[in-house]
Amino acid sequence: MLSRQLKSVSQLLALACMVSIPLALCAQDASKPTAKAPAGDPASKWDIFAGYSYLHPSATVTLKGTINGVSGSRNLGSPDDIDLGGILSGAYFFNRYLGVQLEGAYHNYDSNDAFTTVAGGVIVRDPGAHFTPFAHVLVGGARSHGNGGTYGGYNDVIEFFTPNTWSLDATAGGGVDYELTHHWAIRLVQADYEFMNPDFPTRSGTLYSGTHGYPASGTVGTLDINALRLSAGIVYHGGSFAPPVPVTLACSASPDSVYPGDPVTVTAVAGNLDPKRNVIYIWSGSGVTGNGTTAAVDTSMLAPGPYTVNATVKEGKHGKEGQKPWQTASCSANFVVKQFEPPTISCSASPSTINPGDTSTVTAVGVSPQNRPLTYSYSAAAGSISGNGTTATFNSAGAPIGPVAINCTVTDDKGQTATAPTSVTIGTPVAAAPHAEALCSISFANDKARPTRVDNEAKACLDEVALDLQKQPDAKVVVVGEANSAEKAPWKGHKHAKARNIAAERAVNTKAYLVTDKGIDPSRISVVTGPTDDQKVEDYLVPAGADFSTDVQATTPVNETVVKPVARKPLPARKHAKKAEK
Repeated sequence: MLSRQLKSVSQLLALACMVSIPLALCAQDASKPTAKAPAGDPASKWDIFAGYSYLHPSATVTLKGTINGVSGSRNLGSPDDIDLGGILSGAYFFNRYLGVQLEGAYHNYDSNDAFTTVAGGVIVRDPGAHFTPFAHVLVGGARSHGNGGTYGGYNDVIEFFTPNTWSLDATAGGGVDYELTHHWAIRLVQADYEFMNPDFPTRSGTLYSGTHGYPASGTVGTLDINALRLSAGIVYHGGSFAPPVPVTLACSASPDSVYPGDPVTVTAVAGNLDPKRNVIYIWSGSGVTGNGTTAAVDTSMLAPGPYTVNATVKEGKHGKEGQKPWQTASCSANFVVKQFEPPTISCSASPSTINPGDTSTVTAVGVSPQNRPLTYSYSAAAGSISGNGTTATFNSAGAPIGPVAINCTVTDDKGQTATAPTSVTIGTPVAAAPHAEALCSISFANDKARPTRVDNEAKACLDEVALDLQKQPDAKVVVVGEANSAEKAPWKGHKHAKARNIAAERAVNTKAYLVTDKGIDPSRISVVTGPTDDQKVEDYLVPAGADFSTDVQATTPVNETVVKPVARKPLPARKHAKKAEK
């Protein structure tokens, strides 16, 4: 008995090896391009199942014709259960749910009687994280064989014999797997209905029915075997049905902060696109236009604040883009429209202090952070101001003494303004500093004999000078004597004569007239010589506080201790007559 069981186990292992080799090779090839399944995804591309199998058959024989009164179908009843059996199957799945299956099983009753089945068909499943139920329908061949004798101890004691030939086998059933890991599972149960349809022959011998025996040979009927098969074992999973890598999309806005009217460009970068598929982009947002990987944003009509641009990419067949979840991706990019910054301005006046009625130049420097066009305006608290550019003129006419406030205003093309103050101080008028005033002059060119004498023609001029001094008791007079170049040389014909300072003598004689004849205090009269090449004396009135040397330069004071005045005497008559005769 033990030898028969060992032989059956050896046959089962041999069958398992024969079936598993092509399945493993197929599974190995199929697994190469398969992406790794996500964690927790139990859907495999192929399965190999090996395990124990129990068979419970029930047989009916249909005789050909009538043999010794026996005809039609006869129920042979249920033979003994076959406890010794093994099963091996391989399944390849087209997707997570549907696949094809090849299965082989061997069930051995004893050394003479056994069932071998090989079938293929369709399998469906519902993969889960822990349990995977399945169902299959298989069609193939069954090899029923025996070696004579009574099989199973039928009640009606009909002995039948089956040759080692193949017949129809049909299987339908299902089961459930318990998932251990991504690759391993336990098949808790596989329950199948199996139908086999071998011929019912006899060898040389006698077909018995009851107590009657009939000689027979060849095929005398058809044997219908309806069997219940229960199996359990180990399942190995290979490959996976990881979902396709989804399309990705990333968006960016450049620049991300602008002023109204500045352009914004938004770029979308898609990933994991199928080059064989059509791709479309959809854009949305305020002021957004675009139909490709980039979109432009018109910000000229946007109010200051944050904004979002949305983009969607879809791939797929033309006209059917984005119908599957992994064919669509979206992204968004943000940007901010900033409020225009107002301009700034500085203001100054030059000069900052003026006399009543004078003017001052006001200068304004305006700056727009965004280089907007600027216009200028001005206002003054008193007086008047005119100008509309970067400079204006302030006129103090009519303004009171003291500081006058002035405002400079700049306005950009958005109506934003800035104002800066300055001021101009109108001071109390300051009297002009006194200056030396030129009076009349005296000529000494008429009297060649007495070139330094103050003649009668000079009296009128000097009388006016004396009158001016009387009107201005704090004023002084400076008498400037002058001589020409010939008069400045030594006299010719006088060997021992010394050079005379004709210009100094003229100045001293003029002072002497004012003092002697007009009664002017000599301390109020100064005498100097000038650089002018002429025969005259010039008179200057010097008010109190005036600086003559500043007003009239290049003069030289006369040393009155050396140059003395000459009295005004007429010429002797005789000499005068002789001179006249000559």
